[in-house]
Amino acid sequence: MGASGSKVGSRATTRRLAERLRIPVMAGPMFIASTPELLIAQSRAGIVGALPALNPRSPEALRAALVQVREALDGDPSAAPWAVNIVAHRTNERLACDVAAVLEAQVPIVIVSLAAPAEIVSGVHAYGGLVFNDIVTNRHARKCAEAGADGLIAVAAGAGGHTGQVSPFALVQDIRTWWEGPLALSGCIATGRSILAAQVMGADFAYIGSPFLASAEANTAQAFKDMIVASDAADVIVTDCFTGIPATFLRPSIEANGLDPAALFRDRNTPININDGGANAKAWRDIWSAGQGIGAVKRAEPAAAYIERLADEYAKACGQIALASMEPTSETRRSAGSLRLAH
Repeated sequence: MGASGSKVGSRATTRRLAERLRIPVMAGPMFIASTPELLIAQSRAGIVGALPALNPRSPEALRAALVQVREALDGDPSAAPWAVNIVAHRTNERLACDVAAVLEAQVPIVIVSLAAPAEIVSGVHAYGGLVFNDIVTNRHARKCAEAGADGLIAVAAGAGGHTGQVSPFALVQDIRTWWEGPLALSGCIATGRSILAAQVMGADFAYIGSPFLASAEANTAQAFKDMIVASDAADVIVTDCFTGIPATFLRPSIEANGLDPAALFRDRNTPININDGGANAKAWRDIWSAGQGIGAVKRAEPAAAYIERLADEYAKACGQIALASMEPTSETRRSAGSLRLAH
Protein backbone atom coordinates (compact mmCIF):
# COMPACT_ATOMS: atom_id res chain seq x y z
CA MET A 1 0.00 0.00 0.00
CA GLY A 2 0.98 3.65 -0.29
CA ALA A 3 2.38 5.77 2.50
CA SER A 4 -1.15 6.57 3.72
CA GLY A 5 -2.21 2.94 3.67
CA SER A 6 -4.25 3.40 0.51
CA LYS A 7 -4.01 1.04 -2.43
CA VAL A 8 -1.86 1.93 -5.44
CA GLY A 9 -2.36 1.44 -9.17
CA SER A 10 -4.90 2.85 -11.61
CA ARG A 11 -8.29 1.27 -12.35
CA ALA A 12 -8.69 3.83 -15.14
CA THR A 13 -5.70 2.31 -16.91
CA THR A 14 -7.31 -1.12 -16.63
CA ARG A 15 -10.57 0.14 -18.12
CA ARG A 16 -8.86 1.90 -21.03
CA LEU A 17 -6.93 -1.23 -21.97
CA ALA A 18 -9.89 -3.58 -21.51
CA GLU A 19 -12.07 -1.41 -23.75
CA ARG A 20 -9.70 -2.04 -26.65
CA LEU A 21 -9.79 -5.83 -26.35
CA ARG A 22 -12.32 -8.32 -27.67
CA ILE A 23 -11.67 -10.56 -24.67
CA PRO A 24 -9.52 -9.83 -21.58
CA VAL A 25 -6.40 -11.62 -22.80
CA MET A 26 -2.75 -10.72 -23.20
CA ALA A 27 -0.59 -13.09 -25.22
CA GLY A 28 2.55 -14.28 -23.49
CA PRO A 29 5.76 -13.50 -25.42
CA MET A 30 7.50 -16.83 -26.08
CA PHE A 31 11.23 -17.08 -26.70
CA ILE A 32 11.95 -18.32 -30.25
CA ALA A 33 8.28 -19.26 -30.84
CA SER A 34 6.64 -15.81 -31.02
CA THR A 35 6.97 -14.06 -34.37
CA PRO A 36 5.84 -10.72 -35.81
CA GLU A 37 3.25 -12.67 -37.80
CA LEU A 38 1.89 -14.26 -34.59
CA LEU A 39 1.77 -10.88 -32.84
CA ILE A 40 -0.11 -9.35 -35.77
CA ALA A 41 -2.61 -12.22 -35.86
CA GLN A 42 -3.20 -11.96 -32.11
CA SER A 43 -3.76 -8.21 -32.21
CA ARG A 44 -6.07 -8.38 -35.22
CA ALA A 45 -8.11 -11.05 -33.41
CA GLY A 46 -8.63 -8.73 -30.44
CA ILE A 47 -6.06 -9.61 -27.78
CA VAL A 48 -2.74 -8.02 -26.84
CA GLY A 49 -0.18 -9.56 -29.19
CA ALA A 50 3.38 -9.94 -27.93
CA LEU A 51 6.94 -10.54 -29.11
CA PRO A 52 10.19 -10.95 -27.14
CA ALA A 53 12.79 -8.38 -28.18
CA LEU A 54 15.37 -11.19 -28.30
CA ASN A 55 13.51 -13.22 -30.94
CA PRO A 56 14.72 -11.16 -33.91
CA ARG A 57 18.36 -12.21 -33.83
CA SER A 58 19.92 -8.73 -33.86
CA PRO A 59 18.95 -5.17 -32.91
CA GLU A 60 18.66 -4.40 -36.62
CA ALA A 61 16.31 -7.35 -37.10
CA LEU A 62 14.26 -6.15 -34.12
CA ARG A 63 13.89 -2.71 -35.71
CA ALA A 64 12.74 -4.33 -38.95
CA ALA A 65 10.21 -6.47 -37.05
CA LEU A 66 8.81 -3.41 -35.29
CA VAL A 67 8.41 -1.64 -38.62
CA GLN A 68 6.58 -4.71 -39.96
CA VAL A 69 4.19 -4.71 -37.00
CA ARG A 70 3.59 -0.96 -37.24
CA GLU A 71 2.81 -1.15 -40.96
CA ALA A 72 0.36 -4.01 -40.38
CA LEU A 73 -1.49 -2.61 -37.38
CA ASP A 74 -1.28 1.19 -37.32
CA GLY A 75 -3.99 1.58 -39.95
CA ASP A 76 -6.33 -0.97 -38.37
CA PRO A 77 -8.70 0.73 -35.89
CA SER A 78 -9.98 -2.62 -34.65
CA ALA A 79 -6.53 -4.00 -33.80
CA ALA A 80 -5.74 -4.44 -30.11
CA PRO A 81 -2.64 -2.87 -28.54
CA TRP A 82 0.54 -4.91 -28.83
CA ALA A 83 3.59 -5.50 -26.67
CA VAL A 84 7.30 -6.23 -26.74
CA ASN A 85 9.04 -8.08 -23.92
CA ILE A 86 12.45 -6.90 -22.70
CA VAL A 87 14.57 -9.03 -20.37
CA ALA A 88 16.19 -6.37 -18.21
CA HIS A 89 19.04 -8.42 -16.79
CA ARG A 90 22.67 -7.30 -16.63
CA THR A 91 23.75 -10.30 -18.72
CA ASN A 92 21.54 -9.27 -21.64
CA GLU A 93 24.17 -7.82 -23.96
CA ARG A 94 21.51 -6.40 -26.27
CA LEU A 95 19.58 -4.56 -23.55
CA ALA A 96 20.59 -0.99 -24.40
CA CYS A 97 20.15 -1.45 -28.16
CA ASP A 98 16.81 -3.21 -27.79
CA VAL A 99 15.47 -0.58 -25.39
CA ALA A 100 16.47 2.13 -27.86
CA ALA A 101 14.63 0.32 -30.67
CA VAL A 102 11.49 -0.16 -28.58
CA LEU A 103 11.41 3.48 -27.50
CA GLU A 104 12.06 4.65 -31.06
CA ALA A 105 9.11 2.56 -32.30
CA GLN A 106 6.92 3.76 -29.42
CA VAL A 107 5.71 0.26 -28.65
CA PRO A 108 2.30 0.59 -26.92
CA ILE A 109 3.04 -1.88 -24.11
CA VAL A 110 6.48 -2.89 -22.88
CA ILE A 111 6.62 -6.04 -20.76
CA VAL A 112 9.70 -6.06 -18.56
CA SER A 113 11.10 -9.28 -17.13
CA LEU A 114 13.35 -9.64 -14.06
CA ALA A 115 13.69 -5.91 -13.34
CA ALA A 116 12.09 -2.53 -14.04
CA PRO A 117 14.88 -0.01 -14.76
CA ALA A 118 13.89 3.63 -14.34
CA GLU A 119 15.12 4.52 -17.82
CA ILE A 120 12.70 2.06 -19.42
CA VAL A 121 9.76 3.24 -17.34
CA SER A 122 10.41 6.92 -17.95
CA GLY A 123 11.13 6.36 -21.65
CA VAL A 124 7.90 4.47 -22.26
CA HIS A 125 5.84 6.92 -20.22
CA ALA A 126 7.30 9.81 -22.21
CA TYR A 127 5.31 8.77 -25.30
CA GLY A 128 2.24 7.53 -23.42
CA GLY A 129 3.00 3.82 -23.43
CA LEU A 130 2.39 1.32 -20.65
CA VAL A 131 4.93 -0.73 -18.71
CA PHE A 132 3.93 -4.15 -17.40
CA ASN A 133 6.27 -6.19 -15.23
CA ASP A 134 6.03 -9.95 -14.90
CA ILE A 135 6.50 -11.09 -11.31
CA VAL A 136 6.55 -14.38 -9.41
CA THR A 137 6.16 -13.18 -5.80
CA ASN A 138 4.24 -10.48 -3.95
CA ARG A 139 7.55 -8.91 -2.83
CA HIS A 140 8.71 -8.72 -6.45
CA ALA A 141 5.37 -7.14 -7.39
CA ARG A 142 5.77 -4.39 -4.79
CA LYS A 143 9.24 -3.53 -6.05
CA CYS A 144 8.00 -3.25 -9.62
CA ALA A 145 5.09 -1.05 -8.57
CA GLU A 146 7.48 1.18 -6.65
CA ALA A 147 9.62 1.45 -9.79
CA GLY A 148 6.64 2.82 -11.71
CA ALA A 149 5.13 -0.18 -13.50
CA ASP A 150 1.60 0.50 -14.78
CA GLY A 151 0.58 -3.15 -14.72
CA LEU A 152 1.65 -6.44 -13.17
CA ILE A 153 1.70 -9.94 -14.63
CA ALA A 154 1.45 -12.57 -11.90
CA VAL A 155 3.32 -15.65 -13.11
CA ALA A 156 1.91 -18.46 -10.98
CA ALA A 157 2.66 -22.15 -10.61
CA GLY A 158 2.15 -24.10 -13.82
CA ALA A 159 3.01 -21.26 -16.19
CA GLY A 160 5.15 -22.01 -19.23
CA GLY A 161 8.76 -20.91 -19.67
CA HIS A 162 10.34 -19.32 -16.61
CA THR A 163 7.56 -20.26 -14.24
CA GLY A 164 6.28 -19.28 -10.81
CA GLN A 165 5.97 -21.47 -7.75
CA VAL A 166 3.06 -19.84 -5.92
CA SER A 167 -0.60 -20.81 -6.25
CA PRO A 168 -2.54 -18.34 -8.41
CA PHE A 169 -5.11 -18.00 -5.62
CA ALA A 170 -2.45 -16.97 -3.11
CA LEU A 171 -0.49 -14.74 -5.49
CA VAL A 172 -3.51 -12.78 -6.75
CA GLN A 173 -5.08 -12.34 -3.33
CA ASP A 174 -1.79 -11.10 -1.84
CA ILE A 175 -1.28 -8.58 -4.64
CA ARG A 176 -4.85 -7.34 -4.50
CA THR A 177 -4.48 -6.33 -0.84
CA TRP A 178 -2.48 -3.30 -2.02
CA TRP A 179 -2.66 -3.09 -5.84
CA GLU A 180 -5.65 -1.71 -7.79
CA GLY A 181 -3.94 -1.36 -11.16
CA PRO A 182 -4.00 -3.73 -14.15
CA LEU A 183 -3.24 -7.31 -13.14
CA ALA A 184 -2.78 -10.20 -15.56
CA LEU A 185 -2.55 -13.81 -14.41
CA SER A 186 -0.33 -16.41 -16.05
CA GLY A 187 -0.44 -20.14 -15.43
CA CYS A 188 -2.43 -22.93 -17.14
CA ILE A 189 -5.02 -20.64 -18.73
CA ALA A 190 -6.07 -22.15 -22.06
CA THR A 191 -9.88 -21.94 -22.26
CA GLY A 192 -12.55 -19.26 -22.12
CA ARG A 193 -13.77 -20.65 -18.81
CA SER A 194 -10.24 -20.27 -17.40
CA ILE A 195 -10.17 -16.61 -18.49
CA LEU A 196 -13.34 -15.98 -16.51
CA ALA A 197 -11.92 -17.92 -13.54
CA ALA A 198 -8.87 -15.64 -13.53
CA GLN A 199 -11.15 -12.61 -13.38
CA VAL A 200 -13.22 -14.10 -10.57
CA MET A 201 -9.99 -14.59 -8.59
CA GLY A 202 -9.23 -10.89 -8.96
CA ALA A 203 -7.14 -10.62 -12.13
CA ASP A 204 -8.16 -8.26 -14.93
CA PHE A 205 -6.57 -10.18 -17.79
CA ALA A 206 -5.53 -13.71 -18.61
CA TYR A 207 -1.95 -14.08 -19.86
CA ILE A 208 -1.85 -16.94 -22.36
CA GLY A 209 1.27 -18.30 -24.01
CA SER A 210 1.67 -22.08 -24.39
CA PRO A 211 -1.47 -22.75 -26.48
CA PHE A 212 -0.03 -20.46 -29.17
CA LEU A 213 2.96 -22.81 -29.54
CA ALA A 214 0.69 -24.90 -31.76
CA SER A 215 -0.46 -21.96 -33.87
CA ALA A 216 0.35 -21.77 -37.56
CA GLU A 217 2.20 -18.46 -37.12
CA ALA A 218 4.50 -19.68 -34.34
CA ASN A 219 8.15 -20.44 -35.06
CA THR A 220 7.82 -24.00 -33.81
CA ALA A 221 8.63 -27.22 -35.64
CA GLN A 222 5.69 -29.39 -36.66
CA ALA A 223 6.93 -32.03 -34.22
CA PHE A 224 6.74 -29.43 -31.44
CA LYS A 225 3.18 -28.48 -32.42
CA ASP A 226 2.24 -32.15 -32.49
CA MET A 227 3.77 -32.70 -29.04
CA ILE A 228 1.74 -29.79 -27.62
CA VAL A 229 -1.47 -31.33 -28.99
CA ALA A 230 -0.57 -34.80 -27.69
CA SER A 231 0.59 -33.75 -24.20
CA ASP A 232 -1.06 -32.73 -20.94
CA ALA A 233 0.02 -31.54 -17.49
CA ALA A 234 1.63 -34.89 -16.63
CA ASP A 235 4.12 -34.36 -19.46
CA VAL A 236 5.42 -31.06 -18.06
CA ILE A 237 8.28 -30.89 -15.54
CA VAL A 238 9.93 -27.94 -13.77
CA THR A 239 13.72 -27.70 -13.63
CA ASP A 240 16.41 -25.04 -13.35
CA CYS A 241 19.02 -27.27 -14.98
CA PHE A 242 18.89 -25.67 -18.42
CA THR A 243 18.68 -21.92 -17.72
CA GLY A 244 19.53 -21.51 -14.04
CA ILE A 245 15.96 -20.34 -13.33
CA PRO A 246 13.02 -22.71 -12.71
CA ALA A 247 11.34 -23.33 -16.05
CA THR A 248 8.83 -25.79 -17.46
CA PHE A 249 9.85 -28.30 -20.11
CA LEU A 250 8.13 -31.13 -21.94
CA ARG A 251 9.28 -34.50 -20.64
CA PRO A 252 9.03 -36.19 -24.09
CA SER A 253 11.36 -33.60 -25.62
CA ILE A 254 13.93 -34.08 -22.85
CA GLU A 255 13.85 -37.82 -23.45
CA ALA A 256 14.07 -37.31 -27.23
CA ASN A 257 17.37 -35.49 -26.65
CA GLY A 258 18.80 -38.51 -24.85
CA LEU A 259 18.39 -37.15 -21.31
CA ASP A 260 16.78 -38.72 -18.27
CA PRO A 261 14.37 -36.18 -16.67
CA ALA A 262 14.91 -37.85 -13.30
CA ALA A 263 18.70 -37.43 -13.48
CA LEU A 264 18.99 -33.76 -14.49
CA PHE A 265 21.68 -31.85 -12.60
CA ARG A 266 22.93 -28.26 -12.57
CA ASP A 267 26.16 -26.99 -11.06
CA ARG A 268 24.97 -24.61 -8.32
CA ASN A 269 28.11 -22.51 -8.83
CA THR A 270 27.02 -21.63 -12.36
CA PRO A 271 25.59 -18.07 -12.40
CA ILE A 272 22.34 -17.16 -14.10
CA ASN A 273 22.94 -15.85 -17.60
CA ILE A 274 20.03 -14.96 -19.87
CA ASN A 275 22.15 -13.70 -22.77
CA ASP A 276 20.85 -15.19 -26.02
CA GLY A 277 17.89 -16.67 -24.17
CA GLY A 278 19.44 -18.43 -21.24
CA ALA A 279 22.45 -20.18 -19.82
CA ASN A 280 21.85 -22.81 -22.49
CA ALA A 281 19.95 -21.43 -25.48
CA LYS A 282 19.86 -24.98 -26.90
CA ALA A 283 17.30 -25.74 -24.20
CA TRP A 284 14.72 -23.52 -25.86
CA ARG A 285 15.55 -24.73 -29.39
CA ASP A 286 15.79 -28.49 -28.92
CA ILE A 287 14.27 -29.14 -25.49
CA TRP A 288 10.83 -27.65 -25.67
CA SER A 289 9.06 -25.65 -22.99
CA ALA A 290 5.32 -25.43 -22.30
CA GLY A 291 2.99 -24.76 -19.39
CA GLN A 292 0.76 -27.24 -17.60
CA GLY A 293 -2.41 -26.02 -19.34
CA ILE A 294 -1.60 -27.59 -22.71
CA GLY A 295 -4.02 -30.47 -22.16
CA ALA A 296 -6.73 -28.13 -23.48
CA VAL A 297 -4.95 -27.76 -26.84
CA LYS A 298 -6.52 -30.27 -29.22
CA ARG A 299 -5.30 -29.07 -32.62
CA ALA A 300 -2.68 -27.00 -34.41
CA GLU A 301 -4.39 -24.07 -36.11
CA PRO A 302 -4.10 -20.37 -36.97
CA ALA A 303 -4.02 -18.07 -33.94
CA ALA A 304 -7.24 -16.33 -35.03
CA ALA A 305 -9.15 -19.64 -34.96
CA TYR A 306 -7.96 -20.37 -31.41
CA ILE A 307 -8.85 -16.86 -30.24
CA GLU A 308 -12.29 -17.15 -31.86
CA ARG A 309 -12.91 -20.29 -29.84
CA LEU A 310 -11.64 -18.61 -26.67
CA ALA A 311 -14.09 -15.75 -27.23
CA ASP A 312 -16.98 -18.16 -27.74
CA GLU A 313 -16.07 -20.18 -24.64
CA TYR A 314 -15.65 -17.01 -22.59
CA ALA A 315 -19.06 -15.68 -23.63
CA LYS A 316 -20.72 -19.02 -22.80
CA ALA A 317 -18.98 -19.17 -19.41
CA CYS A 318 -20.11 -15.63 -18.57
CA GLY A 319 -23.66 -16.58 -19.55
CA GLN A 320 -23.59 -19.71 -17.42
CA ILE A 321 -22.39 -17.75 -14.39
CA ALA A 322 -25.12 -15.15 -14.94
CA LEU A 323 -27.76 -17.87 -15.04
CA ALA A 324 -26.32 -19.61 -11.99
CA SER A 325 -26.43 -16.36 -10.01
CA MET A 326 -30.18 -16.20 -10.64
CA GLU A 327 -30.85 -19.68 -9.28
CA PRO A 328 -31.80 -19.86 -5.60
CA THR A 329 -29.27 -21.51 -3.31
CA SER A 330 -29.94 -23.26 -0.03
CA GLU A 331 -28.79 -20.10 1.75
CA THR A 332 -31.13 -17.78 -0.17
CA ARG A 333 -34.00 -20.23 0.33
CA ARG A 334 -33.35 -20.25 4.09
CA SER A 335 -33.22 -16.44 4.12
CA ALA A 336 -36.49 -16.21 2.18
CA GLY A 337 -38.13 -18.67 4.58
CA SER A 338 -36.98 -16.64 7.57
CA LEU A 339 -38.47 -13.50 6.04
CA ARG A 340 -41.82 -15.21 5.48
CA LEU A 341 -41.88 -16.44 9.09
CA ALA A 342 -41.02 -12.95 10.35
CA HIS A 343 -44.08 -11.56 8.57
